[in-house]
Amino acid sequence: MISSKGKVRGLVTVTVRDCNGNVKYFKNGFWRSLLRMKERPMIFKHHNTITSQGDGLIADLLVSNPTQNKVDSTNGYMRVGTGWTGSTPKNNTGVNTPTGSFKKLDSTFPKTQAAFGSSGQNVVLYRTSFAAGDLNANGINEVALMNGNTSAAKCLAYAQITPAVNVTSADSLQIDWQITVSGS
Repeated sequence: MISSKGKVRGLVTVTVRDCNGNVKYFKNGFWRSLLRMKERPMIFKHHNTITSQGDGLIADLLVSNPTQNKVDSTNGYMRVGTGWTGSTPKNNTGVNTPTGSFKKLDSTFPKTQAAFGSSGQNVVLYRTSFAAGDLNANGINEVALMNGNTSAAKCLAYAQITPAVNVTSADSLQIDWQITVSGS
């Protein structure tokens, strides 16, 4: 009997930039200042959850006549929110408390990390950039990768942003998402 332990996993990287495009830094607190430690950049990495809807979207891609939109250059969007609870991320159909609008994937995404036949061929990369003025919110702590920008859109993946980030109207927010498909 042959057994497979295939899985789909992801990693989300969130970067906050100032009005000049530079990565923002946290101001040091008392202890970090006392110990003369460097300020920490506002770059965060966190694992994601492929949602129940996402499992269905992946299965739909494997049939000869898919019925759902793919998360592609035409239908790929991300949405951020402030309502992470952590109670049932697998069942999320989007963010719990949306802030701002759906944001389309950047123009050259999605794409694979490497050409077919090369190491990295099984890693899909997504990127969305919220420009200055797109957001003005405190406590952004969740993000969803969607196959559309309406209430009918399906959620492929959902992730916590931790620590939560504050984005002013002068800041930009870049979200890089990588999903790795492994059959081992």
